[in-house]
Amino acid sequence: MAEPAGFDKESFLFPHSTYRGTFTPENLVFNANLQEFANRVSYICNLETGGKISSQEAYRQIKGLWHDLKQSRKQLGLTKQGDETED
Repeated sequence: MAEPAGFDKESFLFPHSTYRGTFTPENLVFNANLQEFANRVSYICNLETGGKISSQEAYRQIKGLWHDLKQSRKQLGLTKQGDETED
């Protein structure tokens, strides 16, 4: 089936909103990482709801994504003293 004119499958499957916060390159990169995290969590939740993966597997994958997001925040220097929590 042909795609309609002007239809971008990539934008449909992986939507990104524009950043409206205080602009710094670090904030912009973290915002992109946060949106990617949200999209992936949504897919994992849908797979679990549809019975394609177990709840334990969904939890394991989301926990890994959360760890990656925390690492990116730390590497970008966006953490403050006392801002880190142990998970």
